Amino acid sequence: MMTDSVSGSVTGAYTAGQGDRAARFGIGELVRHVLFDFRGVVFDIDPQFSDTEEWLLAIPEAVRPEKDQPFYHLLAENGDICYVAYASEGNLCPDDTGMPLRHPQAELIFERFENGRYLLKSRLAN
Repeated sequence: MMTDSVSGSVTGAYTAGQGDRAARFGIGELVRHVLFDFRGVVFDIDPQFSDTEEWLLAIPEAVRPEKDQPFYHLLAENGDICYVAYASEGNLCPDDTGMPLRHPQAELIFERFENGRYLLKSRLAN
């Protein structure tokens, strides 16, 4: 689940490799999508797009994100619906509600919600 590019520290910061941008958001941080009405918690980070071309091309060209930016794996929720989302950094902003998610998988990855962020379980930390 966690990749070598993700630190399990409390900040959960992504460590940029050569040619990669440092990620703006860290593991356990709450974010909100700027175009679509959902919020989520970061549980993994890709230094740049790493899904399929089909996935990317399914996004309308007018809002299709660039590949050369960090992409985030999120436990997401929109109303009563919980799911896993993949979103580009440019489409995310901090979620300032200070409220935890209701996502049932959060307890599998995170130890607890504290001070507005989730803390990664130590057994999953790199």
